[in-house]
Amino acid sequence: MLKTLERMLRWSTGLMAAMALFTIMWLTLVDVTGRRFFSHSVPGGLEITEILMVIVIFGAMPMVSWRSEHVVFDSLDAFLPDWVRDIQGRLVNLICAVAFGFLAYLMSTRADRFAEYGDTTVYLQLSIAPVAWMMAFFLALTALVHLLFVFVSVPVPSPHHPPPADLEGGTP
Repeated sequence: MLKTLERMLRWSTGLMAAMALFTIMWLTLVDVTGRRFFSHSVPGGLEITEILMVIVIFGAMPMVSWRSEHVVFDSLDAFLPDWVRDIQGRLVNLICAVAFGFLAYLMSTRADRFAEYGDTTVYLQLSIAPVAWMMAFFLALTALVHLLFVFVSVPVPSPHHPPPADLEGGTP
């Protein structure tokens, strides 16, 4: 079941973040080339890049949390028994789940406000509310990932304790 969830995250959020990053790369190439050789940049290129960066950052968060690829302070892991690390991991995941859930709530209220006021980007006049709702969705999904890890014991990988073979990833 965990492998199926990982595959779903990789093919949804991971692929979307990768495509957004790839699009940023091409947009930047076209924008710089246009400015250099034709004295024209891509209209609204900065706004498009900002929205794509939101997709890259917030879209990757559930996958980063799932694979425990975030910053980890593990200096004491070599000295702690397994049962302490298990409790510590569950407690940290609970705190992260609550924090990400709260951030998702705050972002959804902000998205509602953006929609109510009709806030748009300056140049392209794109509505900001869908972007904020997408951020809220990815924050909530990240909270669910951490909440799952409160109840399903998944050791946090570290140099002292590598991840189990079935969670290391691989080709889908």
